[in-house]
Amino acid sequence: MAIRNIVKEGDDVLRKVSREVVNFDEKLWSLLEDMAQTMYKAEGVGLAAPQVGILRRVVVIDIGEGLLELINPKIVSAEGEQEGQEGCLSSPGEYGIVVRPYKVVAEAQNRRGEHIRVTGEELLARALCHEIDHLDGILYKDKVTRMLDQTEMSSGRKRIKLKKK
Repeated sequence: MAIRNIVKEGDDVLRKVSREVVNFDEKLWSLLEDMAQTMYKAEGVGLAAPQVGILRRVVVIDIGEGLLELINPKIVSAEGEQEGQEGCLSSPGEYGIVVRPYKVVAEAQNRRGEHIRVTGEELLARALCHEIDHLDGILYKDKVTRMLDQTEMSSGRKRIKLKKK
C-alpha cells in the first residue's frame, strides 16, 4: 500500500471522463487499497480515481460506517433534496453550499466484479453523488450555489438543511 498524491483543481485530469474498469485483478485491488489509505490520511470521506491521476471508474467512500469500494458506479435513482456544505480533497481549504438528492441508489461492482447496490441517505447520498461526479469530470464547484468565506468556515457552523421529498 502507498499514499498517492492527490491531484489539485486546475489539473486537466479532473475534467476528463473516466474509463470503465474491465479487469478485476491485483492491480485494481492495489489501487483500491492505495486510494483508501490516501483518503484516510487526507481525512476525507471519499476519493475518486481521477483525484489520484487514474482515469478509471473507481471510488472509495467511508462516512464513518466502514469502507465502500465501488467500481463502475452509477446513480440509478434519486429522491428528495438536501442542501449542505461540501469540500473536496482536490480543492483544499475551500467549501461551498451544494444541493444534492436526499437519497440515492447506486449500482456498481465490487473488487471481484460482483454487482452490488448501495442505498445512501444524507451524507452517504452526498458522498456518492460527489465521487461519481468526479468520474465524469464534474467538480462540486460546478454545482455550488454559494462558496463559503473564511468567517463562515471558522465559525464551525454545520450548514446542512435536509428536505425529504
